Parts: sequence; C-alpha cells; structure tokens
Amino acid sequence: MNIRGSICALVTPFSSDGALDLAAFGRLLDFQIAGGTQAVVVAGSTGEAHMLEHDEYDRLLAFAVEHVARRIPVIAGTGEAGTAKTVAATKRARELGADAALVVAPYYVRPTQEGLRRHFTEVAEHGGLPVLLYNVPTRTGCDIAPETTAILRDHPAIVGIKEARGDAERIRRTAELVRSDFVYLSGDDASAAEAMLAGAAGTISVVVNLVPRAFRALCDAATAGDRAAAARCHAALDPLVQALNCAPNPIAVKAGLPDLGLGTAAPRLPLVELEHGPAREQLRKALATLASLADAA
Repeated sequence: MNIRGSICALVTPFSSDGALDLAAFGRLLDFQIAGGTQAVVVAGSTGEAHMLEHDEYDRLLAFAVEHVARRIPVIAGTGEAGTAKTVAATKRARELGADAALVVAPYYVRPTQEGLRRHFTEVAEHGGLPVLLYNVPTRTGCDIAPETTAILRDHPAIVGIKEARGDAERIRRTAELVRSDFVYLSGDDASAAEAMLAGAAGTISVVVNLVPRAFRALCDAATAGDRAAAARCHAALDPLVQALNCAPNPIAVKAGLPDLGLGTAAPRLPLVELEHGPAREQLRKALATLASLADAA
C-alpha cells in the first residue's frame, strides 16, 4: 500500500435538507481521481464524522470503497475519545473495506504521553488495519510528542503520522522520524510545501477537495525536491489557502462546492454555512484565478 503524495481529506456532502448526499459524494470522488489525487480520507480530517450517525458512517465508507474500486487507497477516520471505541471503529472500517485507519489523538480528555502510547498501541494491535497517527493539537487539546511518535513507529501496524503542526521546529523533528516503513504526511495546507521539501511523503489536505490538479502539482514538485517549482505552485495556491482560513474546516471549503457542481455548501449543526459576503467572494475569486491558471497551462 502506497500512502503518499496528494491525499484528500474528503468533506461529507449533505443535501439542502441535511440528508447524506451520496450522489454528490460520488461526483467528488470522481473529481479527485480525475485530478490525480493519490488517496482519500473518509470521515477523518474535517471533523464531520462527529455529525454522522453510525449507519451513515457505514454507508459513506462502503460507498467510497466501492466507488473507488481499488484505484487509490481509502483511509477511514476511526479516532474516538475512548480507546475501546476507537478499536471498535477501526474493526468496523476494516470490515467495510478500508485500506488504513487515520486515528486522531483522543480529543477533549487530554491524555498523557504514556496514555497516548498505550492508546495507539491498543488500536494497532486490535483494530486490524494499518494505522496513521493524526496529531492536531488545536482540535484535540493534546499533542503527540515526537518522542512518543518515535516509540510508536516501531509497531509494525503503525505506518505513519499526519502531523498538523506547521511550525518549523515540529516539521524538522517529524521529518527526522521518517524511514522506509514510516511516513510523515503534512496536515497543514499552508506549510505543506515546506514539510514535503523537508522529507514528508505527501499531505492530507482539505483544499484538495476544490483543486486536486493544482495540489497534485505542488506535491509532485515538493516531494521531488524541486524547490523552484514547489514555490510557484505554493504561490498559486496560497490565495485559496488564505481564503479558506475565514472559517473553521469544513465550513469554508464546502462553500466552494456548489460552483464546481460537487454538492451544497451545507454542513450540519453546530457548524453553519459560510455567509454570503466578502469572505465568500474572496474564495470565489481565488478559485477562479486557479482555474484560469490551469487553462493557461
């Protein structure tokens, strides 16, 4: 299994009445594959798994696995605040056909580093899927320290980490942990190029939902060590990345879906749709500019 390059943290399309929209989800998956996306994460990195009922999660993941038909890996978000629940969710994802599990650090409960080590070890030993650690302290309230990651990477079922801290020191320390059986994936769109140039094998990105071709070009350049090309790609993408910072994920990225024919902008409560106004107009302009650049190329 080759988990690297441009990986999309898929949003979950809902219809205007709040129902799960699998037709739109199919269009989004097709858009990703056509744009060169190299793997997808279902119900993992945008926080929307917490808005889904258990049967909806099952339908969403099963649909993705069948629709993708092994063309690219399907990674399931299975992280819960409790270890037993995370193991159960990972087992279920395996039954539904996922290729790997993205397991976020337990949120809200703020475990110690020893608690994190035991938690991820339990999931790796009993969940039945290759595990990608997911560190995103701004959302979980705890930080997987590089020293803990260095211990966990020795487990044969723990195959990598999505590191969403984008500061230079964390990028450097995480890159030092890379080896043939353990990958570093960036989880921060703004610093993704920097991380890949430092040694990350790719990135799990939200912005890829809207611009898969442009982000694939960035990943190809940066993972190849082409700093000049990576800088050009980053400069082209940066206005969109900055525009998406107007609201927490997935609110802003969903606002870009309707213009692409990929679904509605509607999230589920407690998230609300991005209001029409300057922020939405900035997003629309950034998308239009990227489309023009693609046409010119």
